[in-house]
Amino acid sequence: MANYRSGRINEEMKRELSDIIQNEIRDPRLNAMISITKVDVTKDLRYAKVFVSIFGSSPEDKTTAFNILKSSSGFLRREVGRRINLRHIPEITVYLDDTIEHGMHIDALLHQIKENSNDDK
Repeated sequence: MANYRSGRINEEMKRELSDIIQNEIRDPRLNAMISITKVDVTKDLRYAKVFVSIFGSSPEDKTTAFNILKSSSGFLRREVGRRINLRHIPEITVYLDDTIEHGMHIDALLHQIKENSNDDK
């Protein structure tokens, strides 16, 4: 039963954080596309690990966006507290997740291998 509840809380936090990042953070330096890939809330609801993927045009844009998200964790926590009715609002820690970019890179490599093998025939 508790596992089901934690899954629901994780998904609700993910949905609300996505909405907050997309609509509420008003920083002109935040021009990269940000996707929340996973949220892990501890069982006691004290801490939440938020994993984000950032798609930007340059590595500087990505690091700027990540630093903005890290520095706005207090704002994110306050907004989540207003939107979700929980006894304890988790302390939010933002982590960079590059699995989507890694998967896209592997897909490009496989596509390149496939093209090379078709050219050899």
